[in-house]
Amino acid sequence: MSKLKNKVAVVTGGNTGIGLAAAKDFIALGAKVIITGRDQQKIDNAINLLGSNATGFQADVSNIREIENLVSIVSSEFGKLDVLLVNAGVSYQEPIGELTEEIFDTISDINFKGAVFTTEKFIPILNDGASIIHLTSVSAYTYATGTSIYSASKAALTAYSKSAAVELAHRKIRVNTVAPSMTETDMINRGALGNEEVHNFLKSKFMPFKRFAKPEEIAKLISFLASDDASFISGSEYTIDSGASVNAVRL
Repeated sequence: MSKLKNKVAVVTGGNTGIGLAAAKDFIALGAKVIITGRDQQKIDNAINLLGSNATGFQADVSNIREIENLVSIVSSEFGKLDVLLVNAGVSYQEPIGELTEEIFDTISDINFKGAVFTTEKFIPILNDGASIIHLTSVSAYTYATGTSIYSASKAALTAYSKSAAVELAHRKIRVNTVAPSMTETDMINRGALGNEEVHNFLKSKFMPFKRFAKPEEIAKLISFLASDDASFISGSEYTIDSGASVNAVRL
């Protein structure tokens, strides 16, 4: 298939999880892909997996200077960009009444400020008709214990995305959000979520299909939005959660 033939795509946080799955799918559809991450070893491992149509650069999206440097490198080596997947993100659980400034700043700096300024800095080198995809979460409009700041960061990014869709429409640049529920990535095996008993409880109680999503399933939706098949879609939110956010909990 060649729906992304001759396209150039950047995937932030493309060294693991959904970002890596999306990068792999982009390449299978004909794109040249640049992935980013904070861990050079993970980037190198991902590039070995992705092959010759992938390039990787180390960049911390919470640091605007590093974003600017990344944009400069991409512009110099690849020219214009057709697809920007803003995927890099973090999640920490802290209940109300126990929130710390450190966790607030970390989540906000990566999930919201980092996502916004990644978009802002790449806009000048986007081709007209390019696709911007922001990876958000069902947490933007569903709530769980300990996720207040994470949820707020994703809701804020969703609001920014809608404004960006309107303001970039004159260049036919499309801006959409993809909001997964829990997905089988490294992130859901950390902290309070990092044990099989908790996972089994969540799957049986909250997930209608009794399982979490696979990164490859999220990637397929992202690839659709990146392609010209979605040429008239902008400003939209796509929930991908097996119906979890609209189904009543079955006790």
